[in-house]
Amino acid sequence: MDGANDSVVSDFVLIGLSNSWEMHLFLFWFFSVIMGNSLIMLTVTSDPHLHSPMYFLLANLSFTDLGISSVISPRMIYDLFRKRKVIAFGGCIAQIFFIHVIGGVEMVLLIAMVFVRYVAICKPLHYLTVMNQKMCILLSVAAWIIGLAHSVIQLVFVIKLPFCGPNVLDSFYCDFPRFIKLACTDTSSLEFMVIANSGFISLGSFFILIVSYISILITVWKHSSGGSSKALSTLSTHVMVVILFFGPCIFVYIWPHPTSHLDKYLAVFDAVLTPFLNSLIYTFRNKEMKVAMRKVLCEIYLYQDVNLLICCKKSEHGLTY
Repeated sequence: MDGANDSVVSDFVLIGLSNSWEMHLFLFWFFSVIMGNSLIMLTVTSDPHLHSPMYFLLANLSFTDLGISSVISPRMIYDLFRKRKVIAFGGCIAQIFFIHVIGGVEMVLLIAMVFVRYVAICKPLHYLTVMNQKMCILLSVAAWIIGLAHSVIQLVFVIKLPFCGPNVLDSFYCDFPRFIKLACTDTSSLEFMVIANSGFISLGSFFILIVSYISILITVWKHSSGGSSKALSTLSTHVMVVILFFGPCIFVYIWPHPTSHLDKYLAVFDAVLTPFLNSLIYTFRNKEMKVAMRKVLCEIYLYQDVNLLICCKKSEHGLTY
């Protein structure tokens, strides 16, 4: 490389995915994510029965899912129409920054949600005292601060890397493991930093969540009552979200030396399918959300179909707390 230290690569080529059906699939998925998570936020905001800590955090989770969709999906869909998929260096850095900010926020929100569930089930007498509006706002602010710190700590060491050779990323978006491998310098210390920051934090958070759910399950089994089935249903929903979110993250960042395309498709699952599945899981596994969403949809289309008045009446009647 003639000892050059200055970057000469100004953009990167994304290999992406290559099947012809992807355009229809991603377009369907993108608009489904937008509509689903927007509806969740609108429902939680407009329905006073859902103004509780868990639904407040759920609305924040839907907002982060919209964020990850906005960072990755538009570019991915745009690239489906182009034969040569090129992203500028600045755009690549921006994508990495926002992906890790939002990923860090979602990680903290999932921990906050299990904390709320733990207090509600294991310490019910202290629930109203502990989980007040101030605590909800504090958890939300802490999530964004941690997300920003998580992203900036890694990016500050990567942004000045020299790129003077290959510029082809075997992925559909920019991220640390494959990005730093293109630098024309020794990146072994940076690879370890990515493992320590993204990998071990993901792994540690996953174990914290699993231990918390085990504690909650033990409490539910010890105090079996009429509401235990509902609690178990809610817990199973949260466990599904945790596995879907942390599983691919742990593999991609704990093993940042890709030898196959497995990590690439796990990244697809984590960045593309998880935001879509989150909205489905929290909607179809939650009776209160389903009833409240029907009410919101009825109010939106109230003047377009008189028959929907019946739907609204049923929704209002079904909201018994």
